[in-house]
Amino acid sequence: MKAGVLFTGGKDSSFSLYWAMLQGFDVRVLLSIMPTYDYSLLYHRPLEKLLRMQSYCLGIPIHLKPVRNEGEELSVLRELLIDARDKYGVEAVFTGALLSDFQRIRFSMILEEVGLKGYNPLWRIDQEKYLLSLVREGFEIVLLSISTYGLPPRYLGRVITEEDAVEIIRLSRRYGFNPAFEGGEAETFVSYMPLYRCRIALRGKIVKKAPYEYIYSIEDAEIIH
Repeated sequence: MKAGVLFTGGKDSSFSLYWAMLQGFDVRVLLSIMPTYDYSLLYHRPLEKLLRMQSYCLGIPIHLKPVRNEGEELSVLRELLIDARDKYGVEAVFTGALLSDFQRIRFSMILEEVGLKGYNPLWRIDQEKYLLSLVREGFEIVLLSISTYGLPPRYLGRVITEEDAVEIIRLSRRYGFNPAFEGGEAETFVSYMPLYRCRIALRGKIVKKAPYEYIYSIEDAEIIH
């Protein structure tokens, strides 16, 4: 079956893509929505340059659409899915939804409207086991932001090791945040995974925005073969 993936470049949409291809789906396109404002409840705010690098490393085309305010979020998603159906022949779309009914219900509603099947392979997965399995299966995950008490900024900008994952789980139990960051505690970027034909190296600096809120400000990104 021909498929698309709602893709942010983070660990969840990347694993959803990985799962789809392991199950034999013909993934034709990565589908990305680019909010031009901060703090969308429905979408992450990825960097276009990094998405295009990931698309290159995967060998899968990417189709991007900007959204300029919250009132346009669902209409832009509808347009994106219609493009996937009509331009790429997509019959099904995968998402990286973990726990958010807010996301899942809205995605499912629009998918049904445009006649596409929806798959959420990560839905209600054990969050701790999931984080560990990502690292053990060869996903190189970089934290780009932190927005929670108890998660130190030292994890920003570098690939998370298995030792790091174990420590993040320990901290999540102590301080009460979600170890897979489903509550928005952190945003991630996948610099390498088993489907990539290259790696992406980031260079930047850690910037404090508010108490317990930090970002990794990217100054340069490079594809490494």
